[in-house]
Amino acid sequence: MDTTALRLRPAVEADVPVLLELIRGLAAYERLEHEVVATAAALQRTLFGATRYAEAMIAEWDDVPAGFALYFHNYSTFLAKPGIYLEDLFVRPDLRGRGIGRRLLVELARLAVARDCGRLEWSVLHWNEPARRFYESFGAQPLADWISHRVSGETLQRLAAG
Repeated sequence: MDTTALRLRPAVEADVPVLLELIRGLAAYERLEHEVVATAAALQRTLFGATRYAEAMIAEWDDVPAGFALYFHNYSTFLAKPGIYLEDLFVRPDLRGRGIGRRLLVELARLAVARDCGRLEWSVLHWNEPARRFYESFGAQPLADWISHRVSGETLQRLAAG
């Protein structure tokens, strides 16, 4: 697979519109467009503001934005080490099959090793068989004993209120 046309780089503030477009592309693929409330201003503030809550990597194919990975650090008390949590990995459908997703994942693994992280983790929607096969082809194991939980919106507000 020829990846000479591929370039990976850390996202910079000028990439906010591209990131938002790719996030919307991911949401469309996952059939979750109705959940996207992200704005360029919110991405700028949370990714490039005074407190940076996450990082992103941009993949370009022939200088055209092809995909992204958005990630942040988590922590394992059992390992007493940080980890990297991959929140989103997305490659535009017309550019899939060129090794872009693989290279993004490899680069994140390299980053995790360089930062002395104990884990690289992510979640996959249960119906997304192509993504599950893709990740499992690298030796990733689904965590069958763990069930993800989430509170958000009004439920989060009620919990915070005590």
